[in-house]
Formats: sequence, C-alpha cells, structure tokens
Amino acid sequence: MLLRVCLSVGAVFLSVSVVRAQHDPQRNAVQHMARGDFAKVDTELSKADEVEPETHFVRMLSLLKQGNLEAAVKSAEAAVDKGLPIGRLIAGPRDVLQPLYATPGFGELLRKHKPSPLLHGPMLGATTDTSANFWLRTGHAANVQIRAYQGTSQSPVAVSQVVKTSAAADFSTIVKLTKLTEATEYRYEVLIDGNPVKADNTVFRTFPTSGKSAKFAIGFGGGAGYVPKWETMWNTVLKSKPTAFLMLGDNVYIDDPTHSLTQDYCYYRRQSRPEWRRMVASTSMFAIYDDHDFGTNDCVPGPEIETPPWKRDVWNRFCRNWANPYYGGGPTQPGCWCDFMIGDVHFIMLDGRYYRSRKGESSMLGPAQLKWLFKTLKNSTGRFKVIASPVPWTAGVKPGSRDPWAGYPEERERIFSFIEQNRIDGVFLIAADRHRSDLRVTKRETGYDLYEFESSRLTNRHTHGVVKTPGLIWGYNKTCSFGLIRFDTTAVDPTVTFEVINIEGEKVHDHTLPLSKLRHSRP
Repeated sequence: MLLRVCLSVGAVFLSVSVVRAQHDPQRNAVQHMARGDFAKVDTELSKADEVEPETHFVRMLSLLKQGNLEAAVKSAEAAVDKGLPIGRLIAGPRDVLQPLYATPGFGELLRKHKPSPLLHGPMLGATTDTSANFWLRTGHAANVQIRAYQGTSQSPVAVSQVVKTSAAADFSTIVKLTKLTEATEYRYEVLIDGNPVKADNTVFRTFPTSGKSAKFAIGFGGGAGYVPKWETMWNTVLKSKPTAFLMLGDNVYIDDPTHSLTQDYCYYRRQSRPEWRRMVASTSMFAIYDDHDFGTNDCVPGPEIETPPWKRDVWNRFCRNWANPYYGGGPTQPGCWCDFMIGDVHFIMLDGRYYRSRKGESSMLGPAQLKWLFKTLKNSTGRFKVIASPVPWTAGVKPGSRDPWAGYPEERERIFSFIEQNRIDGVFLIAADRHRSDLRVTKRETGYDLYEFESSRLTNRHTHGVVKTPGLIWGYNKTCSFGLIRFDTTAVDPTVTFEVINIEGEKVHDHTLPLSKLRHSRP
C-alpha cells in the first residue's frame, strides 16, 4: 500500500514538473519580469546557462526595467558577443529597449555589426498554384517589395506591390506575389526602401495545379518549445523538401496570455533563429495554435468572443506573426481555422481553443466553426481530405484527461457521423499535442476506418510515453521528430504514405494507405 502511494505521489510530481520543464529559465524570467517580480527574475536566471546569449539578453531587459542602464549595456554586449543576432536588440520589446538606444554602447554595437533592416523572415505562406505570400518584419517603418525570378535571368517575372510596415503592426507585413505559374520554381529577393537586402535560401515553388492529380509531400508537427540544441530540427525539415509545413500548435511555448512582453519574447527568439529563417524562406507555412501559445495549459476559455478579454489580443498577435490564407471568420468571428488545396488534396485546419467551452453542451469548436467545417467538407472536391486538429482525436491517448477530443465525444461523433451520413470519401486525421509521433486507426461500424497521424515533438525536451490504445499501428518517442506525408494522386488507386522523421533525418516508421480504404461502400 505504501509503495503504491509513493508511486502515485511520484507520478503526480513528475506530471507537475514536466509541464514546467518544457519552459526554460529565460522565458520564466520574462514572465516574472512582466509581473514586476524581479527577485524571481534573478532566481530563474541563476538557473540559466551563461553560455546562452538569451540569458544575457533577458538579464539586459531586467536591468533596463529596473533603471540600471550601465549594467544593461554590458549585458547587451555580452549577449551579442555570445551570438545573439543584433536584430534582437532592435526587434524589441522596443518600449523596454528604448533607454538602450540612446547609449554610446548600443551605437558601437550597431557600427560593429551593421544590422540588416530585415529583422525577421521572409517567411513563405499561403502559397497557391499561382500566388505566394511573404511575411517579414523590418527594423523601422519601411516600404517593402518582393521580386521573383526564374533560372539565371536578371529580369523579374513577377513584382509585388509596395507595402509599408508600421509600428501599429509591430513592423510586420504580408507581401503578395500573383500571376505565377503552377508547379514552378522561383528565386526571389526582398527590397526594403528600394534596396535589395540579404536573406538566405530565397527560393520557392508554387503548388501543383489546384484540383489536378500530383505527387508531393507535406510536413507537420507541434510541440516546438525553445531548446537551442534542437533548433537544428528546422534544418532537418528543410532537407526533406516538403511542399508545405503545418504547425499544429504549441508552436512557441508562451503560457502567458495577459502579458505582451512574454508573448513577443517567445515569438521574436524563434523568428531570429537562422535555422528557422532558412526553412521558412522556402517552405510554405500554415499554422494553428493550441493551449500553450493561445492561453495556458489545457485552457477552456469559453464560447464568448471577448471573454476573457485577452482572447482578441492573443489572436491579433498570432495573426501578425503568421502568413495563413485567412484566420477564422476574421475580426467579427476570430479564430485560426482555414483551408487550402495542394493539387487535389484538401487541407482543413481547425481552431481547438478560441471557442472551447464546457458551458451547457460542451464544444471544442463552437457553432460558427462547426458550421464552417460541415460546409467545407460537404463542398470539398479533394480526393484526400486532411482534417488537422491541435489535439488528438483517438480515444484514450491521454488517459484521464478531457483536453483531447475524448473530452468532447458528442461533438467528435457529430463530425464522424456527418462524414458518414454525407458519404464523404478520402478523410484522414492529423493532430499534435502529445510529445511523440503515432499512427492510429479508429474502427467505425457505419463507415470506413479513420486513420490519425499525430506528431508533436518538434523541439520539445519533454517526452510522452506511447499509449497503447486499440488501433495503435506504431508510436515513436525516442527523440524529436516530425510527420512527413507523401501523396501520390496520379496512381490508379491514389496513396498517402505516413512517415516519422527524427531530428537526425532518419525515417523510423512508415505506412502506406490507398484511397480505396477511405471510401464508403456503394449500394
């Protein structure tokens, strides 16, 4: 009996500690700083690695907020000496950094390191067969333009309109190229105030012709906590050459929806990583959020648009930092759901947080999004239809928790039944949240079996064990990994192949599924 109690207590302790362990001391220090508790800032920084430039950057912020300008300059110099991109001192938080800007030490850093006016990005997003969006952030209010080229020609084949960045949008913007040719490779350059600026890996490829059969691969994952030694994951993803990459939540671990300081800090440090910038410059990115980058762990914010009051602010910040084709129903119906086509494959991405509620009839999606989902599925012309959720669909994957779809069984059944009642073929599911990569199948009595590919340990230090639910095909949790999905819709019986790729670039599992297994039997 005593042993069982001790094991139970140990399990509880482990559960609590691992949630905290995903956050690093630097992020924790920024959260305490936002709350004005500088004693806790010092405590957290005492745990941090002094080799890491982030440690010195955060210490600099703390010193600036406490008015110790001389020491703050020394910390800024130490951060840059240890490899902090000089652009981090410009990106912000600008209100905190303002006193630094007037110091001779900061001026000397600028003269020595000559920062680019391009602080973050370019990030490719919302690509289609004839267009592409480019997200970026500048160091000052500036005019931005994109030019695209083919082959070795020095004459652009496509030129965007000039777009101006401003403080109101945190100096970020979206620039769009149109009138492109499907399935074509382009190289591009970014112009700021009329001058080309240096950027790495500025090549991209338009999607295959919408509605037509094609061969391509997309990557996906979640669980991208900031662990510097595992930021090489973005190099690994890039080497796999996915046509697009889907970030399915916990993309940056914030867990602080009421403080913009913490939120901006978590976005800026990822956006400044050279590995990330190389990948997103040529890989079309699509993103949804989950609890750790929308609210707090396992949050249930409720069905109202403006309650809690932080919801819209968090949503606005999310929209400013990605390049999705659209965000839910826009300002009148905020959310991160969206859909897009690659060839004849339809991707449908869900928002599992903004309207999540247990008031009355429990719902993860809310009525507006559920209506949109049903309409989108019913009207879909995709041969495969991929429904992406921030949390797993399969029952029992997080025992004892109501956070995944197992906690919303009625709504999940409504979705599955809708697919069956409307005889919608070609559906499979993908998800994130659990810190591992799994392939599972849910048996259905009135329709075809529903396959789910889950992956959510892109860069997390914390790992979840593989839960052996009925229908588990395989699971992998030895190290960081992502999901790679290969489509071949040119075959007589089109196929989708699920692959787990670890951080070293090794394929550790695969499974090929023909479209014929995702069809309703015909009378």
